[in-house]
Amino acid sequence: MWTSVLTAVSTITVIALLAGLVLSYASSRLPADRDPLVEQVNQLLPQTQCAQCGYPGCRPYALAIVEDDAAINLCAPGGEETIQRLADLLGRDPVAPAGVTMNMTGLAMIDEALCIGCTYCRDVCPVDAIVGARQFMHTVIASECTGCELCIPRCPVDCIRIEHAA
Repeated sequence: MWTSVLTAVSTITVIALLAGLVLSYASSRLPADRDPLVEQVNQLLPQTQCAQCGYPGCRPYALAIVEDDAAINLCAPGGEETIQRLADLLGRDPVAPAGVTMNMTGLAMIDEALCIGCTYCRDVCPVDAIVGARQFMHTVIASECTGCELCIPRCPVDCIRIEHAA
């Protein structure tokens, strides 16, 4: 009985080892599927994954910039500095094409009298700008908030609003 178990374990180990070696060899020989320019653009973006640009995250936005000529000024958290760095890298004009506007960055505000401390908003914030413990009121760190509005639909008591600077 023990010999059949040892034989089975040895066989599976050898198969796994061979498969690992084949995959390692293949990954070193096959061309990379990532465009280096897309990776450079992605590295310039702030990686907040806030979707304010209209794309689900920074890498899809970087891909759209390189492959689809998407506007380079849609990243509100990145601000003017990111727009300029993208313009320099890509040789594009930092001004938006007609009809394209950069999202206005706002600040999430929590009505602390209504907050029930559920932590739903805190869990969805891509930049950890919302602080507070479960069953206690939460607040927003203004210097960290990008105004992405991802917290608003998660709040079960509708105590979050976005305030835009005048």
